[in-house]
Amino acid sequence: MGKFINDKSIPRYKLVAFIMTFIAIAVIGKAGYTMTAKKNYWMEVAARLKRDSVRVAPTRGNILSSDGQLMASSLPEFKIYMDFSALIASKNDTAFVDSIDHIAKGLNELFPEKSIATFKKELLQGLKEEKRHLPIVNTRIDYNTFKEVQKLPIFHLSKYKSGFHWEEFNARRRPFGSLASRTVGDLYGAKDEARYGLELSFDKSLRGIDGLKNRQKVRNKFLDITEVAPIDGSDVITTIDVGIQDLAERALTEELKKINGNVGVAIVMEVATGDVKAIVNLDKCADGEYREIKNHAVSDLLEPGSVFKTASLMVALDEGLIDTTYVVETGNGVWTMYGRDMRDHNWRRGGYGRLTLPWTLKYSSNIGISRIIDKFYHNNPERFIQGLYNLGLTDDLNIPIMGYAKARIRMPKKNTRGQYINWSKTALAWMSIGYETQIPPISTLTFYNAIANGGKMMQPRFVKQIVKDGEVKAEFPPKVLRQQIAKEKTIADMTSILTKVVSEGLGKKAGSDKFSVAGKTGTAQISKGVSGYKAGAMNYLLSFAGFFPAEKPRYSCIVCIQKTGLPASGGGMSGVVFHNIAEGIMAQSLKLSVEDAKDQHSLFVPEVKKGNLLASDYVLNAFGFKVKNGWNGAFPFGTPIWGSISTGNSSLTLEQNSYGNGKIVPDVHGMGARDAVYLLESRGIKVRLQGRGKVLKQSIGAGEKIKKGMICYLQLG
Repeated sequence: MGKFINDKSIPRYKLVAFIMTFIAIAVIGKAGYTMTAKKNYWMEVAARLKRDSVRVAPTRGNILSSDGQLMASSLPEFKIYMDFSALIASKNDTAFVDSIDHIAKGLNELFPEKSIATFKKELLQGLKEEKRHLPIVNTRIDYNTFKEVQKLPIFHLSKYKSGFHWEEFNARRRPFGSLASRTVGDLYGAKDEARYGLELSFDKSLRGIDGLKNRQKVRNKFLDITEVAPIDGSDVITTIDVGIQDLAERALTEELKKINGNVGVAIVMEVATGDVKAIVNLDKCADGEYREIKNHAVSDLLEPGSVFKTASLMVALDEGLIDTTYVVETGNGVWTMYGRDMRDHNWRRGGYGRLTLPWTLKYSSNIGISRIIDKFYHNNPERFIQGLYNLGLTDDLNIPIMGYAKARIRMPKKNTRGQYINWSKTALAWMSIGYETQIPPISTLTFYNAIANGGKMMQPRFVKQIVKDGEVKAEFPPKVLRQQIAKEKTIADMTSILTKVVSEGLGKKAGSDKFSVAGKTGTAQISKGVSGYKAGAMNYLLSFAGFFPAEKPRYSCIVCIQKTGLPASGGGMSGVVFHNIAEGIMAQSLKLSVEDAKDQHSLFVPEVKKGNLLASDYVLNAFGFKVKNGWNGAFPFGTPIWGSISTGNSSLTLEQNSYGNGKIVPDVHGMGARDAVYLLESRGIKVRLQGRGKVLKQSIGAGEKIKKGMICYLQLG
């Protein structure tokens, strides 16, 4: 065993220790230098590799109809780009150039507004300049189109190999198009900022809560590290019934086109709850089409006209000043009141003479109503106005829609000498027949709904619940505003009179031979601003407000139409729309047994239209039909799956059809109106309908490339 030589080993250890100490000092010195002198430089490098507190947007909640159908939903949309630096770095640029003809052709098929040559030129130029964020198209695209782009050569590779990358947005879409659009609301373009309607009123619940993430660059890739997960928005369940909304909109549009109306409003309310089942607001646009521009139903403060006469008589009836046997003289149709002529609509034909109280409403006699109210309240108009207040006409309904305006009926005021300062001798007479007051349609309907409800006034309800992941976060139960607006006898008497207005009076066109209707017509002249009532052709507000069935009311409804010039008739125009809405609703609500309808000639396998297979499958399963290739009725809503149903001797088979890509006109022959309109409008084609039933003809052939501004006319039958 060798002897340890101390003199030789110790110097070696000292050398190693010295070297290690020197290295340690150098490392510490370098670290100190980096932390001080080079601090700003390395902070900038770190900033390029890391991003702190990046906002993570939550998914906005949905707005749904009363039966759960989507009325507004957030759907993904994409903006697509090319990063040619990444393409070159991955050494796929040669393959890209070799495939450029196929890529340009594929893009042109998806985006025909840009030619193959243009796509090819822009992409090759971007490659030459090594662009890192070149937009492939300048518009957002939907999810289906995005997936088609991803199938193209090179683009199907990862974004680090292909350079193909994208930005994803949550776009707001309404599956039912313009249906109740002013009430449902909208957002500002690409921003998640509500503009109006329920989108604005319930923005906090729908929006959700932002999350936070950090982005760290590792090996030329950004990795996302979530710090706080976003909380998606809640869903808002409305009271709107899509079927009733669609029915009301079509009925109102048809009449507006027929009479060349300027503005149309229709509201349908459920009597017992105050639930607004439909609300339509249509304006005539420059192109002659009718669209929802403003929520007139809750914001328009206009003189209501003769529908107000019901309230006037109820004040006097409730105080016991008159009863249904009261008689009033109306003369020859013209009656001078304090130096101003009051006229009935038939004054040229000699007037009505003596009328009992019910007939003043049946014939909508201006003279009859105004003389009754003036007789009992001329010297104390405050008492009459207070009576109107007691009916709830000026109650704040707290409508959850921006722009809502509370009704205004002015109370007479006196100065210190006991003289009226805001009141004329004729004010009471004209106010009693619907002038000199400002009442939005929603307030008038709420009043009529209270009559239908036995005197109980319900707050109009637009939203039932706020729901998150199946859990109810907020409930909005029906709310009673006034337990009784008038005595039970007053309500019963007025209901009887309003029923006769429709069955025997001027409201006949609003009635039905299948069920009883109660209501009142209204025709009022509208002042043209500073020009007054004498500015050229007269504008008219035509109204009908009522409820049905009269014996056991289920729904109340008001229809208001503004038009220029004669003819103008509340009963003959607005009343017709009311009639069509009422009959449509009652027909939808019929519950007939299938067993009762079966006989030896019955067709046991139904004929089913082409269109959304999910909806067809749901309905067929609900009726007990076995469907092949179906989903057992499990998906009544959701993204449509298109196709047709083939019928055998005793079976039904679902057959899916893609209907081509989103840039060509689909074949909608054999579809129902709803599916055909949805499919065409989802591809940017405007639709005009003629008739009812399934599609027999379409004016633009299937397979044509879609161009901006296309209008397709569909013939139904």
